[in-house]
Amino acid sequence: MQKITPFLWFDHQAEEAMNFYVSVFKNSKVLSINRYGDAGPGPKGSVMTASFELDGQVFTALNGGPMYNFSPAISFVVHCETQAEVDHYWEKLSEGGKTNQCAWLDDQFGVTWQIVPNVLLELIGDPDPVKAGRVMQAMMQMTKIDIATLIRAYEQS
Repeated sequence: MQKITPFLWFDHQAEEAMNFYVSVFKNSKVLSINRYGDAGPGPKGSVMTASFELDGQVFTALNGGPMYNFSPAISFVVHCETQAEVDHYWEKLSEGGKTNQCAWLDDQFGVTWQIVPNVLLELIGDPDPVKAGRVMQAMMQMTKIDIATLIRAYEQS
């Protein structure tokens, strides 16, 4: 069992969100669903908690009511190797949500994700501050990250 599990509070969409996320990420599965009983506080038989795994990371979702909302102050970073992988996660997770600057998006449930190609981290970490700065400037102009544009910015002379 992992030591720390992200716990997501939904109004009433925990099962829908879980099923959506499991459909987006490879090597993912539903682990368990617990339903409210006679004691409530949710309607009897409705989902209380749902546990699921996304590519090896366990999450728990709760239908806790409308008291809390998601904020970009907490986000999940999806590390990607290729542009095809960036495109896949960007398109799937942003559907019904909204896109933001610099690889950030809010999905249809209000959860914030960052779809980040690993090469971005490598390039902005370059010891040459001029090269790293050009990559950072290019990234700041993007919503979804385009790897080819980052590499062109890096290779400018």
